[in-house]
Amino acid sequence: MRIFLTGATGFNGSKIIPELINSGHQVLGLVRSDAGREALQRAGAQAHRGDLEDLESLRAGVAGCDGVIHTAFDHDFQHFAANCEKDRIAILALGDALAGSDRPMVITSGTAMGTVAPGQPAVESAFNRDYQHPRMASELAAEELLERGINVSVARLSQIHDTTRQGLVSPLIDLARAKGVSAYVGDGMNRWSAAHVTDTARLFRLALERGQPGARYNATAEEGIEMRQIAEAVGRNLGVPAVSVAQEEAAAHFGWLQIFAGADLSASSAITRKLLDWQPTGPGLLDSLAHITR
Repeated sequence: MRIFLTGATGFNGSKIIPELINSGHQVLGLVRSDAGREALQRAGAQAHRGDLEDLESLRAGVAGCDGVIHTAFDHDFQHFAANCEKDRIAILALGDALAGSDRPMVITSGTAMGTVAPGQPAVESAFNRDYQHPRMASELAAEELLERGINVSVARLSQIHDTTRQGLVSPLIDLARAKGVSAYVGDGMNRWSAAHVTDTARLFRLALERGQPGARYNATAEEGIEMRQIAEAVGRNLGVPAVSVAQEEAAAHFGWLQIFAGADLSASSAITRKLLDWQPTGPGLLDSLAHITR
């Protein structure tokens, strides 16, 4: 298949390209610059100029392709709600170009969208439309497309990592460098799920090839790692102490990260593994964190 890939030069997208090509697919990647175009050419993909806010460029990219993987997202979390709304609009535009066909599209969301109850791992089968979380906008867009007959499924991300990036842990590392302490909230027993970026790339490919309309898949290799363990690993490798921050002091210490720092973001991928025969094999999050430098 010829696949239109948004976010093609990003953390996930750049790993999805070889995953697709090595499985016999062709890739047309969305890029915003000449540097992006050159990076795609080196990776063996073709480039399509445009961006998330140029909806016509999105529709044009889909036009000559057999499927879509949408990973592009503006990760400026200080404008998180606005960026989630931008993602919703982009998803609907991509879906417009797929209307009248059975061509598959895989969009991106977060495992938190499958939260059942506080402290319980998120699951693929759960989707609370009343959940007050900005990223819900992406999945609501997918629901709208599904009702219109579009073949859309959702890949929900945990903390996706390698030795250079670790999802929301990366800004925690930056904060630890800036403040001289690696912090966690309270007793640090809240957990975050994780998956290596190469395993995540394979999940996107499998979801495109084998996925069913309306399905949700959790990119989760490790169900939950305690935040205290994460903070201690960061502190150990940066040479700074790991410390507890009281809940009432979290906003002052973590800034925009405080809405995540004390949250339980654990998740299960049992359904995903069964439906896609997905077996993650990459290193764990704490292994990746062992390679960060001072």
